[in-house]
Amino acid sequence: MATGNASAAATGAAPRRRRRAAPVAAAVLLLVATVPLLFRAAGSDGVTPVPQLLAFLPWLLVPAGLGLALSLAARWRPGLFWAAAALIGTAAFLPAYGTDPQPPRGPAVARLRVLSANLEFGRATDGLLATLRRERPGLVAVQECDPDRCAAALDSPAVRAAYPYRLLAGHGASEGSAVLSRYPLTQDGEVTGELAMPRAAVTLSDRRIRFQVAHPMPPLPASLPAWRAELGRLRDLAAARGPDPLVIAGDFNSSQDHAAFRSVLATGLRDSAALAGRPRTPSWPSRTTPVLGAQIDHILISATLWPRTARFLDLPGTDHRALLVDLELYAGR
Repeated sequence: MATGNASAAATGAAPRRRRRAAPVAAAVLLLVATVPLLFRAAGSDGVTPVPQLLAFLPWLLVPAGLGLALSLAARWRPGLFWAAAALIGTAAFLPAYGTDPQPPRGPAVARLRVLSANLEFGRATDGLLATLRRERPGLVAVQECDPDRCAAALDSPAVRAAYPYRLLAGHGASEGSAVLSRYPLTQDGEVTGELAMPRAAVTLSDRRIRFQVAHPMPPLPASLPAWRAELGRLRDLAAARGPDPLVIAGDFNSSQDHAAFRSVLATGLRDSAALAGRPRTPSWPSRTTPVLGAQIDHILISATLWPRTARFLDLPGTDHRALLVDLELYAGR
């Protein structure tokens, strides 16, 4: 009899422990979802791990949804309200940022195809060369162009014949960047950073276009100050851009959910992929895209440029997808 009572007590204790554990697990999941949302609402990127979580903001629906399920199972009423608020808050930030501008008026005076590609230490050089032959972009921004593979390949006779104008900057596998052009260009300075970010002045249909490579440091714990500072310098360039059309293309290591990136857009630049209907198409990491990832590769344009199409391309050997945009240049707004 005593043995039977003990067995019954043990059997009843297990569900009680699970019911007590469910609210705790739900609270942990909801904290993961809520803390980045609070910083997003406040217009701040915070400190680690907030910037890293903000890159995957749409996926905060997962811990919020699991928190709701656990709260339902445990009949934990505060958790139900908390989860509902987290789900609604995440959904509120899902629409694309900065897609309201209208196209410029008047006829287009030129068309331009722009490619941006991060080669991951030069490993995707062969994929870049194949893409250049297939897609024939007029302007190319290359990040992580190493000297042994990438720079050497870009110096080949075939590439020089197709792209007679170029800039190469930086040393090393991650620091190196390049600009390739079918149109005449001159060096137009750079944005200072730990990774090379050169700028070219390109002549297209008798018009001068400023073409800036973007590659700020990633928002890792040790490099957060550099990440903020370098995105701030890109913002300063955009704010002081003057009348010439401006294109900033590259791996920004940030998404529309980062305040530091939105500050660049706040200068009046527009995200061409968003305007072309691809606002949250993931570009990194390529191993899990397009199912899971973040759009951190961008081509930003000023008001006299407008995207006709935007495509994300898979390049073998890199953890980034390349971005190819067809632009139209207008004489004025």
